[in-house]
Amino acid sequence: MVHNIMKEVATQALALSTNRTGSEMLQELLGFSPLKPLCRVWAALRSNLRTVACHRCGVHVLQSALLQLPRLLGSAVEEEEEEEEDGKDGPTETLEELVLGLAAEVCDDFLVYCGDTHGSFVVRTLLQVLGGTILESERARPRGSQSSEAQKAPAQECKPADFEVPETFLNRLQDLSSSFLKDIAVFITDKISSFCLQVALQVLHRKLPQFCAHLCNAVIGYLSTRSSSVDGSPLLLFLRDQTSSRLLEQVLLVLEPPRLQSLFEEHLQGQLQTLAAHPIANFPLQRLLDAVTTPELLSPVFEELSPVLEAVLAQGHPGVVIALVGACRRVGAYQAKVLQLLLEAFHCAEPSSRQVACVPLFATLMAYEVYYGLMEEEGAVPAEHQVAVAAARALGDVTVLGSLLLQHLLHFSTPGLVLRSLGALTGPQLLALAQSPAGSHVLDAILTSPSVTRKQRRRVLQNLKGQYVALACSRHGSRVLDAIWSGAALRARKEIAAELGEQNQELMRDPFGHHVARNVALTTFLKRREAWEQQQGAVAKRRRALNSILED
Repeated sequence: MVHNIMKEVATQALALSTNRTGSEMLQELLGFSPLKPLCRVWAALRSNLRTVACHRCGVHVLQSALLQLPRLLGSAVEEEEEEEEDGKDGPTETLEELVLGLAAEVCDDFLVYCGDTHGSFVVRTLLQVLGGTILESERARPRGSQSSEAQKAPAQECKPADFEVPETFLNRLQDLSSSFLKDIAVFITDKISSFCLQVALQVLHRKLPQFCAHLCNAVIGYLSTRSSSVDGSPLLLFLRDQTSSRLLEQVLLVLEPPRLQSLFEEHLQGQLQTLAAHPIANFPLQRLLDAVTTPELLSPVFEELSPVLEAVLAQGHPGVVIALVGACRRVGAYQAKVLQLLLEAFHCAEPSSRQVACVPLFATLMAYEVYYGLMEEEGAVPAEHQVAVAAARALGDVTVLGSLLLQHLLHFSTPGLVLRSLGALTGPQLLALAQSPAGSHVLDAILTSPSVTRKQRRRVLQNLKGQYVALACSRHGSRVLDAIWSGAALRARKEIAAELGEQNQELMRDPFGHHVARNVALTTFLKRREAWEQQQGAVAKRRRALNSILED
Protein backbone atom coordinates (compact mmCIF):
# COMPACT_ATOMS: atom_id res chain seq x y z
CA MET A 1 0.00 0.00 0.00
CA VAL A 2 2.78 2.42 0.96
CA HIS A 3 4.59 1.60 -2.30
CA ASN A 4 1.52 2.53 -4.37
CA ILE A 5 0.71 5.68 -2.37
CA MET A 6 4.30 6.92 -2.59
CA LYS A 7 4.27 6.36 -6.33
CA GLU A 8 1.17 8.57 -6.60
CA VAL A 9 2.38 11.39 -4.31
CA ALA A 10 5.79 11.73 -5.99
CA THR A 11 4.29 14.06 -8.61
CA GLN A 12 2.85 16.29 -5.86
CA ALA A 13 5.76 16.02 -3.44
CA LEU A 14 6.51 19.76 -3.27
CA ALA A 15 2.91 20.81 -2.61
CA LEU A 16 2.44 18.12 0.02
CA SER A 17 5.74 18.87 1.78
CA THR A 18 4.90 22.52 2.26
CA ASN A 19 1.41 21.80 3.55
CA ARG A 20 1.01 20.99 7.24
CA THR A 21 -1.32 18.03 6.78
CA GLY A 22 0.52 16.80 3.70
CA SER A 23 3.84 17.07 5.52
CA GLU A 24 2.57 14.94 8.41
CA MET A 25 1.29 12.32 5.99
CA LEU A 26 4.58 12.20 4.07
CA GLN A 27 6.59 11.85 7.28
CA GLU A 28 4.56 8.82 8.31
CA LEU A 29 4.79 7.26 4.84
CA LEU A 30 8.56 7.78 4.66
CA GLY A 31 8.95 5.80 7.85
CA PHE A 32 7.58 2.70 6.07
CA SER A 33 8.60 3.45 2.49
CA PRO A 34 10.65 0.98 0.43
CA LEU A 35 13.79 2.30 -1.18
CA LYS A 36 12.62 3.20 -4.70
CA PRO A 37 9.50 5.20 -3.79
CA LEU A 38 11.50 7.19 -1.25
CA CYS A 39 14.12 7.99 -3.90
CA ARG A 40 11.38 9.20 -6.26
CA VAL A 41 9.99 11.64 -3.68
CA TRP A 42 13.49 12.80 -2.77
CA ALA A 43 14.38 13.38 -6.43
CA ALA A 44 11.14 15.35 -6.89
CA LEU A 45 12.11 17.68 -4.06
CA ARG A 46 15.69 18.21 -5.24
CA SER A 47 14.82 20.91 -7.78
CA ASN A 48 13.23 23.01 -4.99
CA LEU A 49 15.61 22.11 -2.18
CA ARG A 50 15.98 25.54 -0.59
CA THR A 51 12.23 26.14 -0.69
CA VAL A 52 11.56 22.86 1.10
CA ALA A 53 14.51 22.98 3.51
CA CYS A 54 13.70 26.50 4.69
CA HIS A 55 9.95 25.84 5.04
CA ARG A 56 8.54 25.12 8.50
CA CYS A 57 6.74 21.99 7.24
CA GLY A 58 9.03 20.94 4.39
CA VAL A 59 12.06 20.71 6.65
CA HIS A 60 10.47 17.84 8.59
CA VAL A 61 9.92 15.87 5.39
CA LEU A 62 13.59 16.20 4.44
CA GLN A 63 14.65 15.23 7.96
CA SER A 64 12.40 12.17 7.88
CA ALA A 65 13.83 11.13 4.52
CA LEU A 66 17.39 11.49 5.79
CA LEU A 67 16.62 9.51 8.94
CA GLN A 68 15.61 6.52 6.81
CA LEU A 69 19.27 6.05 5.79
CA PRO A 70 20.12 3.62 8.63
CA ARG A 71 17.19 1.45 7.50
CA LEU A 72 17.65 1.63 3.74
CA LEU A 73 21.31 2.32 2.99
CA GLY A 74 22.88 -0.62 1.23
CA SER A 75 19.55 -2.42 1.15
CA ALA A 76 19.86 -5.83 -0.41
CA VAL A 77 16.41 -5.54 -1.94
CA GLU A 78 17.31 -2.62 -4.21
CA GLU A 79 17.75 -4.79 -7.29
CA GLU A 80 14.53 -6.68 -6.56
CA GLU A 81 12.62 -3.42 -6.32
CA GLU A 82 14.13 -2.19 -9.58
CA GLU A 83 12.90 -5.32 -11.29
CA GLU A 84 9.41 -4.71 -9.95
CA GLU A 85 9.29 -1.22 -11.46
CA ASP A 86 7.58 -0.92 -14.82
CA GLY A 87 10.25 1.48 -16.12
CA LYS A 88 7.79 4.13 -17.33
CA ASP A 89 9.09 6.77 -14.94
CA GLY A 90 12.63 6.61 -16.28
CA PRO A 91 15.83 5.92 -14.34
CA THR A 92 16.21 7.33 -10.84
CA GLU A 93 19.34 8.12 -8.84
CA THR A 94 20.50 5.77 -6.13
CA LEU A 95 20.06 6.70 -2.48
CA GLU A 96 23.79 7.33 -2.12
CA GLU A 97 23.78 9.69 -5.09
CA LEU A 98 20.77 11.57 -3.74
CA VAL A 99 22.43 12.11 -0.35
CA LEU A 100 25.70 13.22 -1.93
CA GLY A 101 23.79 15.54 -4.26
CA LEU A 102 21.93 17.06 -1.31
CA ALA A 103 25.23 17.52 0.54
CA ALA A 104 26.79 19.24 -2.49
CA GLU A 105 23.91 21.70 -2.79
CA VAL A 106 24.01 22.45 0.93
CA CYS A 107 27.78 22.95 0.74
CA ASP A 108 27.37 25.51 -2.07
CA ASP A 109 25.08 27.69 0.10
CA PHE A 110 26.38 26.58 3.48
CA LEU A 111 25.94 29.86 5.35
CA VAL A 112 22.40 30.28 4.05
CA TYR A 113 21.24 26.85 5.21
CA CYS A 114 23.07 26.98 8.54
CA GLY A 115 21.75 30.45 9.35
CA ASP A 116 18.11 29.66 8.54
CA THR A 117 15.92 28.59 11.47
CA HIS A 118 14.50 25.64 9.52
CA GLY A 119 17.36 24.96 7.11
CA SER A 120 19.80 24.45 9.98
CA PHE A 121 17.84 21.33 11.00
CA VAL A 122 18.52 19.82 7.58
CA VAL A 123 22.24 20.58 7.93
CA ARG A 124 22.38 19.01 11.40
CA THR A 125 20.60 15.85 10.26
CA LEU A 126 22.72 15.67 7.10
CA LEU A 127 25.94 15.85 9.16
CA GLN A 128 24.77 12.93 11.28
CA VAL A 129 23.78 10.82 8.27
CA LEU A 130 27.08 11.46 6.48
CA GLY A 131 28.91 10.45 9.65
CA GLY A 132 26.85 7.32 10.14
CA THR A 133 25.68 8.28 13.63
CA ILE A 134 22.31 9.53 14.84
CA LEU A 135 22.92 11.51 18.00
CA GLU A 136 21.04 11.27 21.26
CA SER A 137 19.41 14.70 20.82
CA GLU A 138 18.01 13.78 17.39
CA ARG A 139 16.62 10.44 18.54
CA ALA A 140 14.98 11.98 21.60
CA ARG A 141 13.44 14.96 19.78
CA PRO A 142 9.84 14.53 18.55
CA ARG A 143 9.09 15.67 15.02
CA GLY A 144 7.85 19.21 14.88
CA SER A 145 4.57 18.33 13.20
CA GLN A 146 3.59 15.50 15.52
CA SER A 147 0.50 15.78 17.64
CA SER A 148 0.79 16.87 21.28
CA GLU A 149 0.00 13.32 22.41
CA ALA A 150 2.84 11.93 20.34
CA GLN A 151 5.22 14.58 21.63
CA LYS A 152 4.49 13.55 25.22
CA ALA A 153 5.51 9.96 24.51
CA PRO A 154 9.02 9.19 25.76
CA ALA A 155 11.71 8.31 23.26
CA GLN A 156 12.26 4.59 22.99
CA GLU A 157 16.02 4.94 22.58
CA CYS A 158 18.20 7.93 23.36
CA LYS A 159 21.72 6.57 22.92
CA PRO A 160 23.66 7.52 19.78
CA ALA A 161 23.08 4.96 17.03
CA ASP A 162 25.89 4.11 14.61
CA PHE A 163 25.49 2.57 11.16
CA GLU A 164 27.79 1.81 8.26
CA VAL A 165 28.18 4.45 5.55
CA PRO A 166 30.23 4.44 2.31
CA GLU A 167 33.59 6.17 2.25
CA THR A 168 32.13 8.87 -0.01
CA PHE A 169 29.89 9.98 2.87
CA LEU A 170 32.86 10.53 5.21
CA ASN A 171 34.68 12.42 2.46
CA ARG A 172 31.67 14.68 1.98
CA LEU A 173 31.45 15.11 5.78
CA GLN A 174 34.99 16.46 5.72
CA ASP A 175 34.07 18.85 2.90
CA LEU A 176 31.09 20.18 4.85
CA SER A 177 33.15 20.48 8.02
CA SER A 178 35.80 22.46 6.14
CA SER A 179 33.11 25.00 5.36
CA PHE A 180 32.95 25.86 9.07
CA LEU A 181 36.58 26.99 8.96
CA LYS A 182 35.94 29.50 6.17
CA ASP A 183 33.49 31.53 8.30
CA ILE A 184 34.39 30.44 11.83
CA ALA A 185 33.40 33.81 13.32
CA VAL A 186 29.81 33.40 12.10
CA PHE A 187 29.46 29.92 13.54
CA ILE A 188 30.76 31.07 16.91
CA THR A 189 28.60 34.16 17.28
CA ASP A 190 25.36 33.38 15.41
CA LYS A 191 22.89 31.43 17.56
CA ILE A 192 21.31 29.35 14.77
CA SER A 193 24.53 28.63 12.86
CA SER A 194 26.30 27.68 16.09
CA PHE A 195 23.98 24.67 16.54
CA CYS A 196 25.30 23.21 13.27
CA LEU A 197 28.90 23.47 14.45
CA GLN A 198 27.98 21.85 17.78
CA VAL A 199 26.47 18.84 15.99
CA ALA A 200 29.48 18.65 13.65
CA LEU A 201 31.82 18.43 16.65
CA GLN A 202 29.82 15.57 18.17
CA VAL A 203 29.75 13.60 14.90
CA LEU A 204 33.41 14.23 14.09
CA HIS A 205 34.45 13.26 17.62
CA ARG A 206 32.92 9.83 17.04
CA LYS A 207 33.95 9.31 13.41
CA LEU A 208 36.87 11.61 12.49
CA PRO A 209 38.55 12.61 15.79
CA GLN A 210 41.56 14.25 14.14
CA PHE A 211 39.34 16.59 12.15
CA CYS A 212 37.31 17.26 15.32
CA ALA A 213 40.51 18.32 17.11
CA HIS A 214 41.34 20.60 14.16
CA LEU A 215 37.94 22.31 14.42
CA CYS A 216 38.27 22.68 18.19
CA ASN A 217 41.69 24.30 17.79
CA ALA A 218 40.21 26.71 15.23
CA VAL A 219 37.45 27.74 17.64
CA ILE A 220 39.81 28.17 20.59
CA GLY A 221 42.38 29.94 18.43
CA TYR A 222 39.83 32.43 17.12
CA LEU A 223 38.39 33.21 20.56
CA SER A 224 41.83 33.53 22.11
CA THR A 225 42.77 36.32 19.70
CA ARG A 226 39.78 38.54 20.44
CA SER A 227 39.91 41.58 22.75
CA SER A 228 41.53 40.78 26.07
CA SER A 229 39.45 40.30 29.18
CA VAL A 230 40.14 42.60 32.13
CA ASP A 231 40.62 39.62 34.45
CA GLY A 232 42.47 37.19 32.20
CA SER A 233 42.09 35.25 28.95
CA PRO A 234 39.76 36.55 26.18
CA LEU A 235 38.09 33.14 26.36
CA LEU A 236 36.47 34.18 29.65
CA LEU A 237 34.35 36.79 27.86
CA PHE A 238 32.91 34.16 25.55
CA LEU A 239 32.22 31.76 28.42
CA ARG A 240 29.82 34.42 29.73
CA ASP A 241 28.03 34.82 26.39
CA GLN A 242 24.88 32.76 25.89
CA THR A 243 25.62 31.73 22.28
CA SER A 244 29.36 31.13 22.32
CA SER A 245 29.24 29.46 25.76
CA ARG A 246 27.03 26.69 24.35
CA LEU A 247 29.58 26.05 21.63
CA LEU A 248 32.41 26.05 24.17
CA GLU A 249 30.48 23.51 26.27
CA GLN A 250 30.61 21.13 23.31
CA VAL A 251 34.27 21.88 22.67
CA LEU A 252 35.12 21.00 26.28
CA LEU A 253 33.27 17.69 25.99
CA VAL A 254 35.10 16.53 22.84
CA LEU A 255 38.64 17.70 23.58
CA GLU A 256 41.23 15.00 24.19
CA PRO A 257 42.62 14.96 27.79
CA PRO A 258 46.04 16.52 26.97
CA ARG A 259 44.42 19.39 25.04
CA LEU A 260 41.85 19.87 27.80
CA GLN A 261 44.66 20.08 30.36
CA SER A 262 46.49 22.75 28.34
CA LEU A 263 43.26 24.71 27.76
CA PHE A 264 42.64 24.75 31.51
CA GLU A 265 46.17 25.87 32.33
CA GLU A 266 46.30 28.58 29.63
CA HIS A 267 42.84 30.08 29.99
CA LEU A 268 40.82 28.88 32.99
CA GLN A 269 43.10 28.24 35.95
CA GLY A 270 42.46 30.69 38.76
CA GLN A 271 39.06 31.70 37.33
CA LEU A 272 36.87 28.74 38.32
CA GLN A 273 35.28 30.41 41.35
CA THR A 274 34.28 33.39 39.21
CA LEU A 275 32.85 31.09 36.54
CA ALA A 276 30.94 29.06 39.13
CA ALA A 277 29.19 32.22 40.35
CA HIS A 278 28.21 33.44 36.87
CA PRO A 279 24.64 32.67 35.66
CA ILE A 280 25.86 31.56 32.21
CA ALA A 281 29.53 30.62 32.65
CA ASN A 282 28.71 28.03 35.33
CA PHE A 283 27.33 25.74 32.59
CA PRO A 284 30.56 25.46 30.56
CA LEU A 285 32.32 24.93 33.90
CA GLN A 286 30.02 21.96 34.51
CA ARG A 287 30.98 20.54 31.10
CA LEU A 288 34.67 20.99 31.99
CA LEU A 289 34.06 18.98 35.16
CA ASP A 290 32.14 16.35 33.15
CA ALA A 291 35.17 15.99 30.87
CA VAL A 292 37.72 15.51 33.68
CA THR A 293 39.21 12.00 33.49
CA THR A 294 42.71 12.41 34.96
CA PRO A 295 44.03 13.12 38.49
CA GLU A 296 46.37 15.73 36.98
CA LEU A 297 43.42 17.88 35.95
CA LEU A 298 41.12 17.07 38.86
CA SER A 299 43.71 18.11 41.46
CA PRO A 300 43.95 21.84 40.58
CA VAL A 301 40.24 22.01 39.76
CA PHE A 302 39.28 20.50 43.13
CA GLU A 303 41.67 22.72 45.08
CA GLU A 304 40.18 25.79 43.43
CA LEU A 305 36.49 24.91 43.84
CA SER A 306 36.46 23.05 47.16
CA PRO A 307 36.52 26.19 49.39
CA VAL A 308 33.36 27.62 47.82
CA LEU A 309 30.93 24.68 47.57
CA GLU A 310 28.44 26.17 50.04
CA ALA A 311 28.61 29.56 48.31
CA VAL A 312 27.99 27.97 44.91
CA LEU A 313 24.93 26.13 46.32
CA ALA A 314 23.65 29.37 47.85
CA GLN A 315 23.99 31.10 44.47
CA GLY A 316 21.63 28.53 42.95
CA HIS A 317 24.21 26.65 40.87
CA PRO A 318 24.10 23.11 42.35
CA GLY A 319 24.99 21.63 38.95
CA VAL A 320 28.60 22.74 39.49
CA VAL A 321 28.77 20.86 42.81
CA ILE A 322 27.16 17.71 41.35
CA ALA A 323 29.58 17.80 38.39
CA LEU A 324 32.56 18.09 40.76
CA VAL A 325 31.29 15.12 42.80
CA GLY A 326 30.85 13.20 39.54
CA ALA A 327 34.46 13.95 38.58
CA CYS A 328 35.64 12.64 41.98
CA ARG A 329 33.64 9.46 41.41
CA ARG A 330 34.99 9.01 37.86
CA VAL A 331 38.66 9.64 38.72
CA GLY A 332 38.51 7.90 42.10
CA ALA A 333 40.13 10.75 44.03
CA TYR A 334 39.15 13.28 46.73
CA GLN A 335 36.03 11.26 47.57
CA ALA A 336 36.33 11.48 51.37
CA LYS A 337 37.22 15.18 51.15
CA VAL A 338 34.29 16.13 48.94
CA LEU A 339 31.86 14.19 51.15
CA GLN A 340 33.12 16.07 54.22
CA LEU A 341 32.75 19.38 52.36
CA LEU A 342 29.18 18.45 51.41
CA LEU A 343 28.33 17.68 55.04
CA GLU A 344 29.68 21.08 56.01
CA ALA A 345 27.86 22.86 53.17
CA PHE A 346 24.52 21.31 54.21
CA HIS A 347 25.24 22.04 57.92
CA CYS A 348 25.14 18.42 59.01
CA ALA A 349 28.83 17.78 59.75
CA GLU A 350 28.71 18.96 63.37
CA PRO A 351 27.42 17.81 65.75
CA SER A 352 28.11 14.32 64.38
CA SER A 353 24.56 13.18 65.22
CA ARG A 354 23.36 15.27 62.28
CA GLN A 355 25.29 13.19 59.73
CA VAL A 356 22.62 10.49 59.77
CA ALA A 357 20.24 13.05 58.23
CA CYS A 358 22.42 13.73 55.17
CA VAL A 359 20.31 11.76 52.65
CA PRO A 360 17.11 13.87 52.97
CA LEU A 361 19.24 17.03 52.84
CA PHE A 362 21.17 15.95 49.76
CA ALA A 363 18.02 14.68 48.04
CA THR A 364 16.15 17.95 48.52
CA LEU A 365 19.24 20.20 48.28
CA MET A 366 18.31 21.90 51.55
CA ALA A 367 20.50 22.85 54.49
CA TYR A 368 19.74 21.17 57.84
CA GLU A 369 18.05 24.23 59.39
CA VAL A 370 15.90 24.86 56.32
CA TYR A 371 14.80 21.24 56.00
CA TYR A 372 13.77 20.91 59.64
CA GLY A 373 12.54 24.49 60.04
CA LEU A 374 14.97 25.45 62.82
CA MET A 375 15.61 29.05 63.83
CA GLU A 376 19.23 29.17 64.98
CA GLU A 377 20.98 32.41 65.82
CA GLU A 378 24.24 33.16 64.06
CA GLY A 379 27.17 31.92 66.13
CA ALA A 380 25.03 29.67 68.28
CA VAL A 381 26.07 26.06 68.90
CA PRO A 382 24.22 23.81 66.41
CA ALA A 383 21.54 21.67 68.02
CA GLU A 384 21.83 17.90 68.20
CA HIS A 385 19.84 15.83 65.73
CA GLN A 386 16.42 14.81 67.03
CA VAL A 387 15.69 11.30 65.78
CA ALA A 388 12.00 11.43 66.74
CA VAL A 389 11.47 14.72 64.90
CA ALA A 390 13.25 13.38 61.82
CA ALA A 391 11.16 10.18 61.83
CA ALA A 392 7.91 12.14 62.07
CA ARG A 393 8.73 14.44 59.13
CA ALA A 394 7.63 13.32 55.67
CA LEU A 395 10.39 13.16 53.08
CA GLY A 396 10.69 16.43 51.15
CA ASP A 397 10.45 16.70 47.37
CA VAL A 398 13.43 14.96 45.79
CA THR A 399 15.13 17.06 43.10
CA VAL A 400 16.75 15.67 39.98
CA LEU A 401 20.15 17.12 40.92
CA GLY A 402 19.76 15.86 44.50
CA SER A 403 19.11 12.38 43.14
CA LEU A 404 22.20 12.60 40.91
CA LEU A 405 24.28 13.69 43.90
CA LEU A 406 23.19 10.66 45.93
CA GLN A 407 23.80 8.33 42.96
CA HIS A 408 27.38 9.60 42.67
CA LEU A 409 27.97 9.21 46.41
CA LEU A 410 26.63 5.65 46.39
CA HIS A 411 29.22 4.79 43.73
CA PHE A 412 32.09 6.13 45.84
CA SER A 413 34.53 3.50 47.07
CA THR A 414 33.23 3.84 50.65
CA PRO A 415 29.53 4.86 50.67
CA GLY A 416 29.00 3.79 54.29
CA LEU A 417 27.83 7.16 55.63
CA VAL A 418 25.20 7.58 52.92
CA LEU A 419 24.00 4.00 53.44
CA ARG A 420 23.67 4.56 57.20
CA SER A 421 21.57 7.62 56.50
CA LEU A 422 19.40 5.65 54.06
CA GLY A 423 19.02 2.94 56.69
CA ALA A 424 17.79 5.54 59.19
CA LEU A 425 14.83 6.46 56.97
CA THR A 426 11.47 5.14 58.10
CA GLY A 427 9.44 2.82 55.88
CA PRO A 428 7.14 5.62 54.64
CA GLN A 429 10.14 7.88 53.94
CA LEU A 430 11.96 5.20 51.96
CA LEU A 431 8.69 4.45 50.14
CA ALA A 432 8.37 8.13 49.20
CA LEU A 433 11.93 8.07 47.88
CA ALA A 434 11.20 4.97 45.76
CA GLN A 435 7.94 6.44 44.43
CA SER A 436 9.59 9.71 43.38
CA PRO A 437 10.49 10.04 39.68
CA ALA A 438 13.98 11.27 40.62
CA GLY A 439 14.34 9.43 43.93
CA SER A 440 13.64 6.01 42.42
CA HIS A 441 17.04 6.19 40.70
CA VAL A 442 18.69 6.41 44.13
CA LEU A 443 17.27 2.94 44.83
CA ASP A 444 18.65 1.82 41.46
CA ALA A 445 22.11 2.99 42.57
CA ILE A 446 21.81 0.99 45.81
CA LEU A 447 21.00 -2.12 43.79
CA THR A 448 23.70 -1.67 41.14
CA SER A 449 26.65 0.04 42.82
CA PRO A 450 29.65 -2.33 43.14
CA SER A 451 30.63 -0.47 46.32
CA VAL A 452 27.46 -1.54 48.15
CA THR A 453 27.74 -4.99 49.72
CA ARG A 454 24.86 -7.46 49.82
CA LYS A 455 24.62 -7.01 53.59
CA GLN A 456 24.45 -3.20 53.33
CA ARG A 457 21.86 -3.46 50.57
CA ARG A 458 19.69 -5.78 52.63
CA ARG A 459 19.93 -3.51 55.69
CA VAL A 460 18.57 -0.53 53.72
CA LEU A 461 15.87 -2.43 51.81
CA GLN A 462 14.46 -4.17 54.90
CA ASN A 463 12.75 -0.89 55.80
CA LEU A 464 10.49 -1.40 52.79
CA LYS A 465 8.83 -4.40 54.46
CA GLY A 466 5.17 -3.57 54.91
CA GLN A 467 5.36 -1.12 51.98
CA TYR A 468 5.50 -3.58 49.06
CA VAL A 469 1.85 -3.19 48.02
CA ALA A 470 2.08 0.61 47.95
CA LEU A 471 5.35 0.26 46.05
CA ALA A 472 3.79 -2.13 43.52
CA CYS A 473 0.87 0.23 42.86
CA SER A 474 3.15 3.17 41.98
CA ARG A 475 4.47 4.04 38.50
CA HIS A 476 8.07 4.46 39.66
CA GLY A 477 7.86 2.30 42.75
CA SER A 478 6.77 -0.72 40.72
CA ARG A 479 9.92 -0.39 38.62
CA VAL A 480 12.01 -0.31 41.81
CA LEU A 481 10.20 -3.39 43.15
CA ASP A 482 10.89 -5.21 39.87
CA ALA A 483 14.60 -4.40 40.25
CA ILE A 484 14.61 -5.58 43.88
CA TRP A 485 12.85 -8.78 42.83
CA SER A 486 15.38 -9.47 40.08
CA GLY A 487 18.27 -9.47 42.53
CA ALA A 488 16.48 -11.10 45.47
CA ALA A 489 17.30 -14.54 46.84
CA LEU A 490 14.56 -17.19 47.16
CA ARG A 491 13.94 -16.41 50.83
CA ALA A 492 13.48 -12.70 50.14
CA ARG A 493 11.20 -13.50 47.19
CA LYS A 494 8.97 -15.57 49.46
CA GLU A 495 8.64 -12.66 51.88
CA ILE A 496 7.78 -10.21 49.08
CA ALA A 497 5.27 -12.60 47.48
CA ALA A 498 3.64 -13.36 50.85
CA GLU A 499 3.12 -9.68 51.59
CA LEU A 500 1.79 -8.97 48.10
CA GLY A 501 -0.50 -12.01 48.29
CA GLU A 502 -2.38 -10.49 51.23
CA GLN A 503 -3.61 -7.73 48.90
CA ASN A 504 -3.90 -9.74 45.69
CA GLN A 505 -7.24 -8.25 44.62
CA GLU A 506 -6.01 -4.69 45.08
CA LEU A 507 -2.92 -5.48 43.01
CA MET A 508 -4.93 -7.02 40.19
CA ARG A 509 -7.12 -3.91 39.95
CA ASP A 510 -4.15 -1.56 39.71
CA PRO A 511 -2.39 -1.21 36.30
CA PHE A 512 1.08 -1.14 37.85
CA GLY A 513 0.25 -3.66 40.56
CA HIS A 514 -1.14 -6.04 37.93
CA HIS A 515 2.22 -5.99 36.15
CA VAL A 516 4.09 -6.71 39.41
CA ALA A 517 1.71 -9.56 40.30
CA ARG A 518 2.37 -11.14 36.91
CA ASN A 519 6.14 -10.70 37.27
CA VAL A 520 6.06 -12.31 40.71
CA ALA A 521 3.76 -15.11 39.47
CA LEU A 522 1.51 -14.30 42.41
CA THR A 523 -1.39 -16.52 41.34
CA THR A 524 0.92 -19.53 41.22
CA PHE A 525 2.37 -18.57 44.61
CA LEU A 526 -1.09 -18.47 46.21
CA LYS A 527 -2.49 -21.62 44.61
CA ARG A 528 0.50 -23.88 43.92
CA ARG A 529 3.28 -22.94 46.33
CA GLU A 530 5.49 -25.95 45.61
CA ALA A 531 5.44 -25.36 41.84
CA TRP A 532 6.21 -21.68 42.43
CA GLU A 533 9.24 -22.54 44.58
CA GLN A 534 10.54 -24.94 41.94
CA GLN A 535 10.10 -22.28 39.28
CA GLN A 536 11.88 -19.60 41.32
CA GLY A 537 14.65 -22.04 42.24
CA ALA A 538 15.25 -22.75 38.55
CA VAL A 539 15.36 -19.00 37.82
CA ALA A 540 17.88 -18.46 40.62
CA LYS A 541 20.02 -21.31 39.31
CA ARG A 542 20.08 -19.85 35.80
CA ARG A 543 20.97 -16.44 37.20
CA ARG A 544 23.90 -17.87 39.19
CA ALA A 545 25.15 -19.72 36.13
CA LEU A 546 24.94 -16.56 34.02
CA ASN A 547 26.75 -14.51 36.68
CA SER A 548 29.56 -17.06 36.87
CA ILE A 549 29.96 -16.90 33.08
CA LEU A 550 30.04 -13.10 33.12
CA GLU A 551 32.58 -13.05 35.96
CA ASP A 552 34.86 -15.44 34.03
